[in-house]
Amino acid sequence: MKVLDALFVKQFINLCDNGYKKGWHERNGGNLSYRIKDEEIASIKENLNEDKPWLDIGTTVPTLKNEYFLVTGSGRFMMNVKEFPESNICIIKLDETGSKFKIVWGLIEGGRPTSELPSHLMNLEVVKRRTNGEFRIVYHCHATNIIALTFVLPLEDKIFTRELWEMATECPVVFPEGVGVVPWMVPGGKDIAVATSKLMEKYNVAIWAHHGLFVTGPTFDITFGLADTVEKSAEILVKVISMNGGLKKRQTITTQNFIDLAKDFNVKLNEDALKD
Repeated sequence: MKVLDALFVKQFINLCDNGYKKGWHERNGGNLSYRIKDEEIASIKENLNEDKPWLDIGTTVPTLKNEYFLVTGSGRFMMNVKEFPESNICIIKLDETGSKFKIVWGLIEGGRPTSELPSHLMNLEVVKRRTNGEFRIVYHCHATNIIALTFVLPLEDKIFTRELWEMATECPVVFPEGVGVVPWMVPGGKDIAVATSKLMEKYNVAIWAHHGLFVTGPTFDITFGLADTVEKSAEILVKVISMNGGLKKRQTITTQNFIDLAKDFNVKLNEDALKD
């Protein structure tokens, strides 16, 4: 099978395009990575060029050794992925130590995987272990309203979680564990990767202050849907604050409402966020 005919590649490209259409990927903003299944690699194996040099990742992810990943390219624009995928995305393979990678397909005009590859791989390693291999995707986008809220809300997990939960009834069902918040850090390096991976031990959503969203999930639809739900909740909150002159909400979903919701939907909510 040709690489571009594989279903997982089509789904990857579709997510990139949907994120661009949402307005979350100005210029070369944002990135996406997918830990490819063994059977998917087997189906396209004849189209991969394994005779490429090894390059340093910038971190070490031993439990991802010898695995393959589909990732967006550094400096590439999400708006071009659908039309010119081979120039803007690539498949990489990690070495036996999990400290090096090589490009085995894509980026035909040269270049490297996303500059935030260390963050993606470190977090994919965490969620692979935490979910027994179920989670395979990490998605980073510049979600407008989430970024706006990081200028006015305290950068605390509990506060962001509770405020976002309150904006739409589906939110505590979609992300019952809540959200984590990373204070502003220089993107693309190991420090922000370490800080985010600590949050990913507990959450599926990390908010990067003044930067955007970092989410993980088992499928492309669920992962994109998570980002979309969080950002829509943030949009509602921005409007509520604007309409109310920055004052406290007159009414909202209460702690008891959340408890009742969790019982009916059989989800376990983050208990810290339930504390008044």
